[in-house]
Amino acid sequence: MSSGNIGQQLQDQWNDVVGRIATKQMFQSDWDIAAFVIFFAFIGLILLLILLVVIRCFCCCCCDCESQVDKRKYTQKVGVDNLAMEP
Repeated sequence: MSSGNIGQQLQDQWNDVVGRIATKQMFQSDWDIAAFVIFFAFIGLILLLILLVVIRCFCCCCCDCESQVDKRKYTQKVGVDNLAMEP
């Protein structure tokens, strides 16, 4: 492949994009619209999860999360003895 051929392909694609913008017809079919919606829904979900992680990190850094957790030490045995495990 020569650089002139690649340059011509890029020029053709650029002209196609500019032509679609000019005619206000960005998508050729309903499948293009569906793919666009699914892609941006996926990107939005990823950004939302990243935002939630950042909020969680800042919340734990600002307010001491360890002091808010109720740390009960059980003095009594909780549960039932499994006598089948005894030798």
